[in-house]
Amino acid sequence: MTIRRRTLLCILSVVFVASFGLAAAPRPNFLFILVDDLGWPDVGCYGSTFYETPNVDRLAASGMRFTTAYAACPVCSPTRASIMTGKYPARVGITDWIPGSDPKRRKLLGPRDLHHLPLSEVTIAEALKEAGYRTFFAGKWHLGGKGYYPENQGFDINKGGYEAGAPRGYVRGKYRGAYYVPYHNPKLEDGPPGEYLTDRLAAESIKFMEEHVKSHPSTPFFLYLSFYTVHAPIQPCKRYLDTFKKKASKLPPAQGPAYIRERKAWTRQRQDNPAYATMVHAMDYNVGRVLKTLDRLGLTKNTVVIFMSDNGGLSTLPRRGAPTSVLPLRAGKGWCYEGGIREPMIIRAPGVTKGGTVCDVPVTSTDFYPTILQLAGLPLRPRQHADGVSLLGLLKGEKSLNRNALFWHYPHYHGSGWTPGAAVRAGDWKLIEFYEENRVELYNLKEDLGERHECGAGFPAKRKELTDLLHRWQREIGAKMPKPNPAYKGR
Repeated sequence: MTIRRRTLLCILSVVFVASFGLAAAPRPNFLFILVDDLGWPDVGCYGSTFYETPNVDRLAASGMRFTTAYAACPVCSPTRASIMTGKYPARVGITDWIPGSDPKRRKLLGPRDLHHLPLSEVTIAEALKEAGYRTFFAGKWHLGGKGYYPENQGFDINKGGYEAGAPRGYVRGKYRGAYYVPYHNPKLEDGPPGEYLTDRLAAESIKFMEEHVKSHPSTPFFLYLSFYTVHAPIQPCKRYLDTFKKKASKLPPAQGPAYIRERKAWTRQRQDNPAYATMVHAMDYNVGRVLKTLDRLGLTKNTVVIFMSDNGGLSTLPRRGAPTSVLPLRAGKGWCYEGGIREPMIIRAPGVTKGGTVCDVPVTSTDFYPTILQLAGLPLRPRQHADGVSLLGLLKGEKSLNRNALFWHYPHYHGSGWTPGAAVRAGDWKLIEFYEENRVELYNLKEDLGERHECGAGFPAKRKELTDLLHRWQREIGAKMPKPNPAYKGR
């Protein structure tokens, strides 16, 4: 029988810990909260006045809030792969949501990418498990089907994680279930009638912590709570709907159009959707439930809490009707403009972070892997988290990070209206390349956060510098590129 390399490493790690009595050394627990499609300004501490997120706001007040945190991709599966591996999605080979929907009648054909996270990757869950952690996953996985589920990638327990990227329940043209039972989820049993999925995932997380304290009081845990919300379908949490309908009715008249053009798509200009607001609020309520459980069980002082979104808010679609607005950022989910990749991110690390601190240094989702290792007192794995940089220095108050640039590679079409392209940020400068149009756009984010004033003509040297930097990076990591479609006949 063949023993996989990481299984052998896990066995050797346990033997090493037991032999040298290292199990007594306290290691922190980790609570990683990932929200699906939550926009940068969709929470109060990032500027929202219509949505209500008092628990997330309190978490920010007790930890460090990052103003310039990025997802490694403007869609979900690639970002999730980057968190698990510490690598850019293009290096892993997952560059689109799984399985994607590359059209065959457009000017370009997107490259073939993987539809699962390779088992050869040593995930952050596996790295922690090797060090003696109990690992628990609840919610959205979206990194492969059977054989590639969370339990195959380092998690001891999996509640609700499988190949689907959104709650299911679409029957005969209508959503039946989805965020309400029946869930049609093979990894999560249905609860009682009327149960809301966001509540259920928090309840499973709470149950795990309660059981863990009773049965494994000296063992640290890694709890990954990956909400399906606020991903479509936009199904309101009914207990909050009347409240937000009333709030919406009292909003002053909108100044300007409700939607503006983004190439061939439309971008929503105001947060005023009551149904979406209830989903955000239900997420926040359940973040509060989980954090209060840490307090009740006496775990808060030894638990690192991380809060993040996997991509920008859904504000841009080919038709009017997107559920949220991410102004002042441009575009939203699916786009390499700031609205598609800049995320709300909070880290509270007891004994490391100071409450109410703010970090403006650009960071990205590949950075969690080495950061968690260092916070756990474990050795770094630079060959694994090849694109991640530990944020420990920033968490302690340092003002810079040893990295020159951040990169995004999204060579696929997306239902939001995005066409294949890529982007790079270096300092205050950001360049976006659009492959269909064979053109680039240059912005200075310090002066133009909304990316409204393309300035490449005025800074040709900077445009060339960033274009060359992006192309060199793509070659170095073996990024797959789109190709001309021989069947394309134009419009």
